[in-house]
Amino acid sequence: MTTAEPQDYATYIAGLPRVLAGAAMLFRDARGRVLLVDPNYRDGWTLPGGTVESDDGETPRQGARRETLEEIGLDREPGRLLAVDWVHGTGRPPLVAYLYDGGVLTEDDLKAIRLQEEELLSWRLVPREDLLAHLPDPVGHRVLAALEMLDAGTGTAELEDGRRVG
Repeated sequence: MTTAEPQDYATYIAGLPRVLAGAAMLFRDARGRVLLVDPNYRDGWTLPGGTVESDDGETPRQGARRETLEEIGLDREPGRLLAVDWVHGTGRPPLVAYLYDGGVLTEDDLKAIRLQEEELLSWRLVPREDLLAHLPDPVGHRVLAALEMLDAGTGTAELEDGRRVG
């Protein structure tokens, strides 16, 4: 058996398909409303979160925590994984989106929110029935699936473009 040369392996790795990874946290208040943020770099609301810095060795769980701290100033350990969503790309590689339970925020937590002004315009709490009016597809359906997982107390939702599979 021949051992591959390091350059051959690097060439092999460079030729593999690319996939982006993102991670976010799902926060609610005592009334069950979901915390959304309004980014200044694209249209539509979203959850606190962002790109996983995988080239630096960051895991999705670490990325969710880092992004939450950067974006809204809350340093929280992510709870259980609620949803994994494979999002097909148009003009970009596919994205694997990880959604973690951020828990229920108290009034003091909400008062402690400090927005990352370079990226975010504002935040708000949105009732479940209004989420699809605020969140672009597939994010809205991803959040609804995650809320169903919380309600049922069951495992992780497997999604493609925000829709349940399997």
